Amino acid sequence: MAKKILIIDDDPDVVMAIRMPLESAGYEVQDAHSQDSGLAAVEDFKPDLIILDVMMDTHTAGFQLAQKLHGPAAKEEHKAIPIVMVTAVHQTTPLRFGPDDDYLPVEGFIDKPIDPKTLLGEIEKLLK
Repeated sequence: MAKKILIIDDDPDVVMAIRMPLESAGYEVQDAHSQDSGLAAVEDFKPDLIILDVMMDTHTAGFQLAQKLHGPAAKEEHKAIPIVMVTAVHQTTPLRFGPDDDYLPVEGFIDKPIDPKTLLGEIEKLLK
């Protein structure tokens, strides 16, 4: 059975650019376009891995959703789902951040534009 990956990103072009190599590699892919629809999709789709954008409805929507899924008050089944955060923030601001257990509880971090080989390598590493 194919592993299930949920893409949560509000940019349809980015979603397609991520979806294509994932489906070509045999993953089952679903997408959501906001923090709320992403949380609902986690419940319904039950993904094996989540690819999460930083900025969606708000500039911090991705951070907030990561906290809901992996923070102290998160459901245990959500905490078990690896999250790979994707963003263009490093290109547009001097801010630098990465996975952090308290502030940014994600397992991986990839800058946009996303290189398909880098993405697939990170996903394979996290799903082993």
